[in-house]
Amino acid sequence: MPHPLRLLVGLARRGLPWLLALGLLATAGVHARGPAPSGPGWQKIENPPPVTVDGRSFSATCSGYPGTDARFSFWVREGRSRNTVVYFEGGGACWDGLTCSFPIAGLPAAVPQFFVPQVAPGTNPADFDGIFRTDRADNPVRDWTMVYIPYCTGDLHAGSATRTYTSVGNPALGLPAGAPLTIEHRGFDNFMVVLDWMRRHLERPQRLLVTGASAGGYGASLNFPWLARAFPQAHVFVLADASQGVATANWDRFGRSNWNLQFAPGAFGPDPAAVPSADLLRVAARSHPRAKVAQFTTTFDAVQIGFYGVMRQFYGPGGDCPNLAVDWYRQMTAQLVEYDAQVPNFRYYLAAGTYHTLLRSPLFFDEASAGVPFNRWLGQMLANRGGTGGQGGRWTSVACPNCLVALPCPVAP
Repeated sequence: MPHPLRLLVGLARRGLPWLLALGLLATAGVHARGPAPSGPGWQKIENPPPVTVDGRSFSATCSGYPGTDARFSFWVREGRSRNTVVYFEGGGACWDGLTCSFPIAGLPAAVPQFFVPQVAPGTNPADFDGIFRTDRADNPVRDWTMVYIPYCTGDLHAGSATRTYTSVGNPALGLPAGAPLTIEHRGFDNFMVVLDWMRRHLERPQRLLVTGASAGGYGASLNFPWLARAFPQAHVFVLADASQGVATANWDRFGRSNWNLQFAPGAFGPDPAAVPSADLLRVAARSHPRAKVAQFTTTFDAVQIGFYGVMRQFYGPGGDCPNLAVDWYRQMTAQLVEYDAQVPNFRYYLAAGTYHTLLRSPLFFDEASAGVPFNRWLGQMLANRGGTGGQGGRWTSVACPNCLVALPCPVAP
């Protein structure tokens, strides 16, 4: 088998779009919009101290990738209502000596890039578009308190492990092949530090939206049970943006296991480590029947397909179609239809296109390919409460025309 670094770079140079898409993760769905409007501002909580929760100690840190800043911070903006948004930031993932050798670092497109290794300098949620727009009346959470949790650990905000990998080498960053590469997969530890701060400083919410994009969507899916337990009086809503969980069985077994994911007791069944990635949100939604749970994705999300391509290449086999995009699409749509039929408190929004994430984008307001504007659909979700079916607002699964058709597998990959 070719050396994995030579294989990846060779594929990128040949222009395979799924691989090139991975390098776009640093800016996927991120849209600055100039100076923030007047109003309640964002507070940056820098270098929060360690905390003890249920007898365990947690210290906040980023990945510790060589040459990066390991300090962790998060942001809070207090709103006028008694409702709260917890937003988990996206930014790829890494799980072995190959993927952890290539952080997102503004490198040329021919260099693969898999995960954000530090809190990006200059981060300011006040500059983001979409769900962060407090000056738009059509933003259903404009007056909610917001907690913004950055992502810098490569573990979907849910790991609690220190791992030393063997680097495959990254000449662009001066990382030699064969060198030990220690990564702090401490996304869950960071979340516990943030959650402890929320308990101490914020009013208990009446409604709680747990959301995030890309890796942050998985963070929302995996961590909302902890938030539901911390705030039992709240009506809980969960929205995973561009986080469908299409993966291979071998990646679930040998890839994500490196993170030591921390599952809330009882939320993911008796053996959470054995639950396939695509089923994690379904299992958690069933264990929280009063929560409203949703997923958003485009039909051919290039970044999600790209990560699935890496899993299929190095942790195969994948599905039964050799064509990568069709393979991912078939699994994604089957999952949505199955969730919708089996989980009464689950809905989806399936949009046309190949773009990745919309929560921090103007597309939060402009996306309407499924027949209803996304921001209105989210508002309908937040108005719906009570029991598995819900009441108080019309909230249904929606899809763009012909976006759930059964695609044949092309003869050529």
